[in-house]
Amino acid sequence: MATTTEEQPIIFLDDISVTFKTRTGSIFKPNKVHAVQNVSLKLMPGETIGIVGESGCGKSTTGKCVLRLTEPTSGTVELDGEDFTSLKGEDLKRARQKMKLIFQDPYSSLNPRMTVMDIIGEPIDIAGTYKTKTERDARIEEVMEEVGLNLEFKYRYPHEFSGGQRQRIGIARAIVLEPEIVVCDEPVSALDVSVQAKVINLLEELQKDHGLAYIFISHDLAVVRHIADTVMVMYLGHQMEFATKDALFERPLHPYTQALLDVIPRIRHERIQEKRILQGDVPSPANPPSGCVFHTRCPKAMKVCSERIPDRIEAEPGHFCACHLYDTSLSDADRTPQVAHAIEAAQKAVEEARLEEKISE
Repeated sequence: MATTTEEQPIIFLDDISVTFKTRTGSIFKPNKVHAVQNVSLKLMPGETIGIVGESGCGKSTTGKCVLRLTEPTSGTVELDGEDFTSLKGEDLKRARQKMKLIFQDPYSSLNPRMTVMDIIGEPIDIAGTYKTKTERDARIEEVMEEVGLNLEFKYRYPHEFSGGQRQRIGIARAIVLEPEIVVCDEPVSALDVSVQAKVINLLEELQKDHGLAYIFISHDLAVVRHIADTVMVMYLGHQMEFATKDALFERPLHPYTQALLDVIPRIRHERIQEKRILQGDVPSPANPPSGCVFHTRCPKAMKVCSERIPDRIEAEPGHFCACHLYDTSLSDADRTPQVAHAIEAAQKAVEEARLEEKISE
């Protein structure tokens, strides 16, 4: 793993949003699901960015936007300084050779009717990068050896392999065209823990040998801490926090990030720390809360949290957080704890009701 600071980013997501229309609602005004809202990130050559969050928070949709498997509703995606979202036809086909995807499920992502040779060789056949079958087959065998697959397996079918071996086939397929970027969408979540470690180590070796850049999507914080250089935390389509791995795990700023990390068992001062468990369910993206989308579950919510969407603030150098707690411009009234604000609002409503009763008398 490596990070760079002066180079041009290989991928730049600039304020992208993705909105899906649903079949609910009326014909004239269908409901909308805001899957991703104003997300930005820069991926440098050789870097690994981890994207974490609960299921349905927009992690995979963000990864698909990088590949343009899902088109952003707004915002742009730049690839090597070029507007990737505007490319079409052959230009888009050539650009996509620079990026590949490793799927979550090694069981359903491989065609059961194709041999290992044909599965790994399919990207080559589509791109037409090798003119002769001899060159094609030599490249496939080279990649098989690189990911630890015995060449005797090349004419076997996916059902003859274990989950870990199938994921190696998927990785070989992803790197056969020597891409610059690989989006890893929960690549080890379907595997046993012992197999997970081997696959993660393989990804790190390939990154070191080929200078690959990874976008690593996962709900497993321990895996992300091991492989990532920087980490982005998402909740309900919004970017909550973005920082280097060390900064985020050692000094999490956003209450949501703190709650996620509290789930990981840690022992300090010879006692297991008390966990802060989030209350309530994740709201529906079709009907998100007003203001900060996390305020309905946040233990530190203030009056302003339900009224305004927080700006992304650089609370520390290189450490960005979308939380009103770090907005120094807020008034004391804005900082009223949400519980106290709710009680105050309820008391005011009671007083107004009593006043109306007196007037009516």
